[in-house]
Amino acid sequence: MSTFQIDFGNSGPKSHQGKIVGIDLGTTNSLAAVMELTGPRILSGIVPSVVSVKQDGGIVAGKEARELLITHPERSVYSVKRLMGRGREDVGEELKLFPFHLAPQSGSVLRLKLGDVVMSPPEVSAHILLKLKEDAQAALGEPVTQAVITVPAYFNDAQRQATKDAGRIAGLEVLRLVNEPTAAALAYGLDKRKEGIVAVYDLGGGTFDISILRLHEGIFEVLATNGDTHLGGDDIDHLLMTIALDEIKNEWGEEISADATAVQLLRRAVIQAKEELSFVPQSVIRLDYKGKEYARELALDVFNRVIEPIVEKTLGPCRACIQDAGVKIEEIDEVVLVGGSTRIPLVRSAVERLFRAKPHTELNPDEVVALGAAVQAGILSGDVQDQLLLDVTPLSLGIETMGGLVSKLIHRNSTIPASATEQFTTAVDGQTNVLIHVVQGERELVKDCRSLARFDLKGIPPMPAGLARIEVRFLIDANGILSVTAKDLRAGKEISRDVKPSYGLTEEQVEAMILESFQKAEEDMTERQLREARVEADAVLAAVEKARQEDAYQLLNQEERSAIDRAINELLVVYNGEDHNLIRDKIEGVDKVTQNLAEAIINSVAEKALKGTKIDA
Repeated sequence: MSTFQIDFGNSGPKSHQGKIVGIDLGTTNSLAAVMELTGPRILSGIVPSVVSVKQDGGIVAGKEARELLITHPERSVYSVKRLMGRGREDVGEELKLFPFHLAPQSGSVLRLKLGDVVMSPPEVSAHILLKLKEDAQAALGEPVTQAVITVPAYFNDAQRQATKDAGRIAGLEVLRLVNEPTAAALAYGLDKRKEGIVAVYDLGGGTFDISILRLHEGIFEVLATNGDTHLGGDDIDHLLMTIALDEIKNEWGEEISADATAVQLLRRAVIQAKEELSFVPQSVIRLDYKGKEYARELALDVFNRVIEPIVEKTLGPCRACIQDAGVKIEEIDEVVLVGGSTRIPLVRSAVERLFRAKPHTELNPDEVVALGAAVQAGILSGDVQDQLLLDVTPLSLGIETMGGLVSKLIHRNSTIPASATEQFTTAVDGQTNVLIHVVQGERELVKDCRSLARFDLKGIPPMPAGLARIEVRFLIDANGILSVTAKDLRAGKEISRDVKPSYGLTEEQVEAMILESFQKAEEDMTERQLREARVEADAVLAAVEKARQEDAYQLLNQEERSAIDRAINELLVVYNGEDHNLIRDKIEGVDKVTQNLAEAIINSVAEKALKGTKIDA
C-alpha cells in the first residue's frame, strides 16, 4: 500500500422536450444535425466559426461575421477553438497570427477585446452555438434546448469544460461531449454495421486527430487515440500566406502584413486557391487591393511540395496510435477520412500509402462529424437502439505518493466512463491530514507530469504511521471530466472535487508528453526504483529509531546492539547512492539484525496487555 506525500502545511439525460441536436463545433466551420427515422440529417448550411461585433454593438456569428472579418478584422474572431480552455502564456505565438488582441489585465484566463466588447473564448463559442441553435429551431419548427457537442479527442479537462460552458451560455444543456473521430465512426456505422478495426483520420482546420476503433456487434470501442492539437488546414493557410506576403512585398515594394483588411482579403484568396486545388490541377492566388494587383499561379505539384512537411507531420501520430492500439497496419479493415483538409489529394494519397487501403470518402468530410453527433443524440434520446459507444481517456491520471512518485489510478487509453479505487495510508505518526495531489501524464515522477488539482483531507484520527486507510476514487464521466473522492475508511471523513483546471495544456506539453514517456521510460523506471528504495529506507530507519526508545531495546546484549548500529550505518552510507539494489540489500540487512528486537517488543507489548488478567478470562 502506497503512502501519501507528506504535506506539512451523470447517470443519463434528463427528460426532454423536442429533438436533441448533434453539433460539430469546428475551428473553421460548424454544423448542426438531427437524428430522424431515415438516419441523421444536416439541419442547415455550414456556419463559419466566426464572431464579429457590429458598429452598433450587436454581435453576429456565421456568414455575416465572416464578411465583417474582411472590413472590421479588429472586431472579429475566428479559430477561437484554438484558444478554448487555454491560458495567456499558452497562446502568445498563436495570437501573432490573429488580428484580435487580449484585453489588458485579464489575468491567466483569456479575454479578447473586440472593439468595445470583451469576451472570453467560451463566450465567443457560445455565439456560434446560439447561431446553430437558432438555425436548428427554424429548420425543426420547435425549440432546441439539448445538444451533443463534439470535441477533438485530445481536448483535456479544461478545454472540455470550456466547451460545456459555451453550451450553457448559449442556453443549451450539453448532454454529452463526443470525440470527433468517434462521431465519424458512428456516422459510418449506420450503414456499415461491420465487425473489424477502423482508423479515423481527422484533419480539420485547427486540429488533427487519429483514432483506432474496434467494431463488434454494434459496439464501437476506441482502442487508442493520438494527434496534434495545433495542426490543420490553418497551418497550410499560414504557410501559403507567408509565401504570398513575401512576394507582395517584393512586387509592390511595401509590407501589407500590418494592414488587417489586406491580410484578410489575402487569406480568403489563399483559402479559395487551396480549395480549388482539390479538384483542378492549377489555381491562382489573386489579390486586388488599393489599385494594385497580385496574382500567383499555383500548380498542384508545387502546392504538394510546399505542404508535404505538414502532411508528413500527421503520419507520426498515426504510427504511434497504431502501436498504442496493439494492432498491425494489415489488421486495419477500413480507414475513414474526416475534416475539410482531407479533400487535399496529397493527404488522401499519404493516408492510403500509410494504411495500405483506400480510405472511405462516401460521406461529406465536412458533415460526417455532425452526423455522428446526431447519431449519439439519437442514442441518448432512445431513437437509436442496440448501439453503444465506448471512448478512451488520452492521458493517465494518478496521485502523488511519497518520494514525489506518481501512483496511476486510471491509465492512458482506458475506456470511459471509467472509475478506479485504491487505498493509501499515512507516512508519519499522528498524521491528521493528507494532501491529495492529482496529476496527469505518462511519466513516473510528479515533477514530469501535469498538476491538475491539490486539496486536503482533514480530520484523520491520529494513529501510528501506516494504520490509516484512505480510499481514493477516480471517476471519469462520459464527457471525460474527472471527479476525485478521498475517504478515511476508519473515521468516515470524505471530500470530493471535480477537477477543473483553470486552463489547458500548452502546445508543447500536449505534443511532448507521450513521446517523452517512451523516450525516457528506462530512465524514469530507474529513478522510480531508487526513490521507492529510499522511501522504504526512511520507514525502516524511523522504525528502528522508535524501537530504540522502547524498554525492550535494553534487553538486547551488546553484540546485538552493535550489529544493529553497523547495519544502520551501512544503510546510511549507500542511502544517497544511485544503486537501488544496494539500498535494498542494506535494508534487508537491517531487517535481519533487528528480528530479535522486534520479537522482544512484541513480547513486551503482549506482557503489558495481559498483566493482571486472569487465565480463565
